[in-house]
Amino acid sequence: MPRPILILQLRPEDETADEEYRAFLRYGRLDPADTVRLRIERSGIPYSLDLDDYSAIIVGGSPFDISTPEAGKRSIQKRIEADFHRLLGQVVARDFPFLGACSGNGLLGAFLGAPISRRYGEPVGCFPVHLTEAGRTDPLLAGMPETIEVLLGHKEACDELPRGATLLIRGEACPVQMFRVGENVYATQFHPEGDAEGFITRIRVYRHHGYFEPEEADALIERIRHADTPHAREILARFVRRYLHR
Repeated sequence: MPRPILILQLRPEDETADEEYRAFLRYGRLDPADTVRLRIERSGIPYSLDLDDYSAIIVGGSPFDISTPEAGKRSIQKRIEADFHRLLGQVVARDFPFLGACSGNGLLGAFLGAPISRRYGEPVGCFPVHLTEAGRTDPLLAGMPETIEVLLGHKEACDELPRGATLLIRGEACPVQMFRVGENVYATQFHPEGDAEGFITRIRVYRHHGYFEPEEADALIERIRHADTPHAREILARFVRRYLHR
């Protein structure tokens, strides 16, 4: 029986979570029946979760910050981080297909021992990033231009490439934009599912979450209204195509 892709979401708001899930479906070229969706910000990752039930895992973004001091983290965030530590131990050990976007990038980086801080935070927007030599031969990136446009916006990032990881895409303001561990475990600091419509929704919902000054929201919306990032979205499509029903 074909195995679905497990989509783990961490967004507390229905509006942004639903928008993100629709984007994963649309740009991953997925049918809902090809996925199992878990809103883990509600109840954490079940201990009963069995990787053998799935073909791959995709993890979305979140307003939670790993670099927040422990005393300032909500109980559900602490549980999510502990759950991911447990899950990623299995994922990395098995080289299980995994794609973490934004928060998924930070969670994987932290698991691998990379320091996470606000040193390389970036404003919300559409920016160029650059494939490395290793990136140009990776199955998810091969044949793409050396420089591609991506949508992003984050308060924190990996300060350095995690030990044992391969850097695939670098940025000018944020050096670690995409990396791979083993052959099948990937993470991106940018949003491969991102599009202008979805980012406009996120700007409106997160205008008071510290990503930008609230009064900048309208200008940010106008700045990205016509943004198009087909190569970033192709990364998601290639991941799905490579691993779904493997």
